[in-house]
Amino acid sequence: MIRGGRSYVSSLPAFSNDAKRLLVCTANTVSIFSTSTALQISSLEGHTAPVTTVIVEPASSPANNILCYCWTASLDGTIRYWDFSVPELLKTINMKLPIHSMVIPSLLGQPADSNEKQFSLFAYVSLEGTRGTNSKKHKSKPKLLHGQVCKCNLTESRLVGGVTLAETKVPEPITISSSGKFFGIRKRHKLSIWKVPDTESERVVLRKITLHHTKRMTVIAFHPTERTVAAGDVTGRILIWRGFGDKTFASGDGLAGGKMISNDEEGPGVRNDDDADSCTTWHWHPSEVNLLFFSSDGAYLYSGGKEGVLVVWQLDTGKKKFLPRIGSPLLYFTVSPDPSLSSISCADNQIHLLKMPSMEILKSISGIKLPCSLPEEYEGFGSGVAFDLSSALVALRTENYCIQFYSLFDDRGISEVQGCERNHQPGDDVTVVVTLVALSQDGSMMSTVEVKLAEEGIGGLVCLKFWASESQNKKFSLSTIIYEPHRDAGISAVAFHPTRRVAVSSSYGGDFKVWVCNDELEQKDVMLQSSGWTCHAVGSYKKKAMTAAAFSADGSILAVAAETVITLWDPEKNVLIAVIGETLMPIVTLSFVGKSEYLVAASWGSKPQLSVWNLSKLSLSWSYMLRVEAVACAADLSLFAALALLPESSKCQESIGTTFQGRDGVILLFNATDPVPVATWSARKAKGGTLAFLQVNPSSIEENISDGKPPQTLLAYMNGDHEYVLFDPYGEETHELNVIPPKDLVDPEEIGQFGYASIYGELPEFELKRNQTLWVPSVPSEKPWETLFSGSSHNLPPLTKLCSAFLESLLEKRTAVVE
Repeated sequence: MIRGGRSYVSSLPAFSNDAKRLLVCTANTVSIFSTSTALQISSLEGHTAPVTTVIVEPASSPANNILCYCWTASLDGTIRYWDFSVPELLKTINMKLPIHSMVIPSLLGQPADSNEKQFSLFAYVSLEGTRGTNSKKHKSKPKLLHGQVCKCNLTESRLVGGVTLAETKVPEPITISSSGKFFGIRKRHKLSIWKVPDTESERVVLRKITLHHTKRMTVIAFHPTERTVAAGDVTGRILIWRGFGDKTFASGDGLAGGKMISNDEEGPGVRNDDDADSCTTWHWHPSEVNLLFFSSDGAYLYSGGKEGVLVVWQLDTGKKKFLPRIGSPLLYFTVSPDPSLSSISCADNQIHLLKMPSMEILKSISGIKLPCSLPEEYEGFGSGVAFDLSSALVALRTENYCIQFYSLFDDRGISEVQGCERNHQPGDDVTVVVTLVALSQDGSMMSTVEVKLAEEGIGGLVCLKFWASESQNKKFSLSTIIYEPHRDAGISAVAFHPTRRVAVSSSYGGDFKVWVCNDELEQKDVMLQSSGWTCHAVGSYKKKAMTAAAFSADGSILAVAAETVITLWDPEKNVLIAVIGETLMPIVTLSFVGKSEYLVAASWGSKPQLSVWNLSKLSLSWSYMLRVEAVACAADLSLFAALALLPESSKCQESIGTTFQGRDGVILLFNATDPVPVATWSARKAKGGTLAFLQVNPSSIEENISDGKPPQTLLAYMNGDHEYVLFDPYGEETHELNVIPPKDLVDPEEIGQFGYASIYGELPEFELKRNQTLWVPSVPSEKPWETLFSGSSHNLPPLTKLCSAFLESLLEKRTAVVE
């Protein structure tokens, strides 16, 4: 399988010591990107649940910045230690509880040196525990989840017994200062801050202070050199406490009998006798603050929120400068060992690499965009997803009125098309909705449907747009805009002719229209520029709403659903051929099954239905009472796949809950002639999901199967969160598919060379042929060079020959010239 579409911004990323790589938490893996190309070069795989923390171990000196070790923590309850240059897993620690956050103070304060004596390494983790009750009265109630901050001995691979620093209602993220001296969490209206002892051990007791506020706090940040902490709240305010912990954290000062001695002079702006000299409030953000970070020199404070503007505050004066129009709410700000490079993570699943201090965006790591929010009355108007079957691309509507083109094989964004020329401000009320996106079979044409929402019943507008692509880079240009193509009625579906520049749009107003592009004339083998689309024909059936449309594989038949019946038309002559039906509820999806004589229809409503119709007999072949989210048909076979939602009734959930383990949908593979499914797969987040059969180029994928034959077709499933998986639907087993990245995507200089390769260069490539008749079971090694000298001793050359040949290869040969 090929998996993709995962979030790049679920957790804070981390730069490598040479700032040439960026480690990003990506679901159950850590993806490693090149900062010069913004392309993925490797990944760390081994966790069985989402990774929540990645910490790069710093180098002991600037000259040793090639150190490539990191720690990761995951919701699977394990902490892992990696060499990400190989990559290779070195150590695993099982905490047996989901880990939501982790910090390792000693890595920041005192970098490890191989010449020094190694002491125990401690980490502080935010765990997800369970809180139950021993009462018989509440015995049937489930245990409540809660968070706790604990201390972990990484050297001995265990939690420090009896040391629980804090308990919260939910696990809270831990923030640590860049010096490693302080760390803290937020607890609604409070901040809890601990001081890390100079010499850590299991018996040492950490000192803690609490800072108070009147609003719920969302994020905290520590000054790199001073005792200053900043916090953002839900109202957009930023609070800065200076001189925190001067009483509590001083060695023995200000303490009497374990209680703090109150100071006579209360610091300005400090509440509840908090241990701080002063508290200052800044306010610019209109909504909650998501991002706070001090610059490495401590002179500036970076902040960001829902409005998508990075604000840089001068700490001494409070003056501001801005990086506006980022286009998405801001989540994290990360600095690198290179002071001229930083990154900013955005809610639209993008990570921008910034050139500092000018804050110019150099590159962007573009993940798949999340589903855009729609008004309630438009939630059922299609999924807003269209597949380019030949190029394995998907087009998705986004929040900022754009259409994103995403490569399913490469798992990266290709381009974006600005669908609506309108300024986008995150958090603004939705005024324009892209309800439909459709692509032609060859991917050269695109159609979008936009609806301008009416304000108090006035000003609503429906637009049908046609786009043309100049080349394979998917840079579309607008060809035609048609305002109110079906009077004031909404458009239910748009479909392209399989071979010609013809499209059909169906309307809830009771008609459909066939559109023809006027650029099919050629002069001197050069295609003319698009001259626009015009209406070729109009059709209707008993003034019923036209709810779905589809062309047959050869384009000779046009099927249009008129509520509960299916009308068949000749698209050339615009003549009604036949009417078949009738279903119980209105039809929302129509699909011809390849080149066969079958047509699949899906109906929604109180009595949903999946029905298969035989066009030669003009009758119903078979049907199921299922709520089907999407239907995909194979190009040349009589097979089709349907994504169905599982019933929501309590009895059904109890009976199937153990079988599907929380999955809410199922993918069914049918032969159109047989109602018994050929294969089934359970699916998560099926509501809003889509399916598509993709054509496979054998040179683009590699399948780890014994016969070595890649599949000709892959089935793509994209769930409601735009996470996707590609797999072979015809294989007996679901094999793992690996993407072969193009050779020009990664710069070899950015990957770096280590060990033997850094001294003598790369080893020659060896083609290892597996023996088909093995006498004993064996597992192929991940390091093929380890097997070069394996075998019986009598079959190997003598050591004298090997040694002389090896030393001779290291000597530089020169040709002597005799005069």
